[in-house]
Amino acid sequence: MNLFSQIRAAIKSPGKTFLETPADGPLTYADMLVRSAQIANVLLGRGVKPGDRIAAQVEKTPENLLLYLAALRAGAVYLPLNTAYTLAELDYFIGDAEPSLIVCDPGKQAGLAEIAGKRSVRAVETLDASGKGSLTDAASTAPTEFSDVAREDSDLAAILYTSGTTGRSKGAMLTHDNLASNAKTLVDTWRFTDKDVLLHALPVYHTHGLFVASNTVMLSGGSMIFLQKFDADEVMRLLPKATSMMGVPTFYTRLLKHAGLTRAACAHMRLFTSGSAPLLAETHIEFKDKTGHAILERYGMTETNMNTSNPYDGDRIAGTVGFPLPGVDLRITDPDTGKILPQGETGGIEVKGPNVFPGYWRMPEKTKAEFRADGFFITGDVGKIDDRGYVHIVGRAKDLIITGGFNVYPKEIESEIDALPGVAESAVIGCPHPDFGEGVTAVIVCKPGVNLSEKAVIGVLEQRLAKFKLPKRVIFMDDLPRNTMGKVQKNILRDRHAKLYG
Repeated sequence: MNLFSQIRAAIKSPGKTFLETPADGPLTYADMLVRSAQIANVLLGRGVKPGDRIAAQVEKTPENLLLYLAALRAGAVYLPLNTAYTLAELDYFIGDAEPSLIVCDPGKQAGLAEIAGKRSVRAVETLDASGKGSLTDAASTAPTEFSDVAREDSDLAAILYTSGTTGRSKGAMLTHDNLASNAKTLVDTWRFTDKDVLLHALPVYHTHGLFVASNTVMLSGGSMIFLQKFDADEVMRLLPKATSMMGVPTFYTRLLKHAGLTRAACAHMRLFTSGSAPLLAETHIEFKDKTGHAILERYGMTETNMNTSNPYDGDRIAGTVGFPLPGVDLRITDPDTGKILPQGETGGIEVKGPNVFPGYWRMPEKTKAEFRADGFFITGDVGKIDDRGYVHIVGRAKDLIITGGFNVYPKEIESEIDALPGVAESAVIGCPHPDFGEGVTAVIVCKPGVNLSEKAVIGVLEQRLAKFKLPKRVIFMDDLPRNTMGKVQKNILRDRHAKLYG
């Protein structure tokens, strides 16, 4: 079933606010139906057929979200692209996905028109940071009714390219059922209703902001306060109008520095969630002490949507991502043999469920390699399940350090370093080493005004870690490199320090 038809069915009151922005007035669900119909009619007028891809590299605006909904209504496959991608990178994505239509910022129209001509794309439309452009100009005079294209559960609704650190990016294919089933599960698990107002400050070219946040609100009939980007002052100003917020760890560390973040300011809030990157236990504890709210951390990825969540009722344990969501099977296996490991042992995380994508776009061999014979997807994440059933993420398999024949999981060392007084955050990587294969290397960011030495850090860790786990070098930096979702880019650190040991 078309995801949009399920969104439409969740609308209890057409006059209710769908979303609002600080600059504009509220957009009702009735407005959403009309304006997404107008854009869908434009898509059809540009020759878009069911199953065609629509590539969008535009700033976050209500019109951006309406384009996504219009693509669903037209039976097309929505392809959101990070606004930071260069023309050279866009050439790859467009060549691989072969969209029939591109929507871009007017400033990139000339460059993308050249790529479109080379790649046989039918049309290029524009949409700027204020939601204006050729797309909305055409939509303003288009019919306000649209007959939604019927789709099967297994039909594609979107393709999201992974941000992979090695090799070319892979297009994760997501079906209508992948998105709808997961959002409905989150509505139930996180208790969303039509009374909820989500403070939405995430980007919408990523699964977190577009699917976890937007789809969950729409399938509950709730409302959104739609911010173009995260700004701590603006978030605190608008917080009284919200009941919930979804964020990344960076949001919470910045809010903790804001003088306005108090128990009183958050007393009306129902839920704060965090994902896309690990939340430090220190941040979790400090936020609860300051606001009275325990941040609900969960675990998902582009290919699977959400897999686990800390409980709505019950202990939200810092450093864990909770339990598998209803309908999701999760197991820990030996990465080499696929053998299921006993509870408490560390290994590869594999998942299976209606949330899991069918495969990578035009990569049948890669798809086959990432799935077990019994249908479990090999996530590439390393973790364990503790004696209470909580899932712990230890790191990515590609981040595993093999030093002198021993396996070292960076998360274990990072947790020890992060607990040291004066440490703001850390990243542990493996760098080429002439004797050990890889040398355990710690990169540390100190808190303002704190000076730590390499010798002092290693001296403390010697009391806590086996010798083979000890960093051979400690490097201090002002900041760790991160992507737009707040994930530390360890590949950049590895490249930067590739010759550290000669």
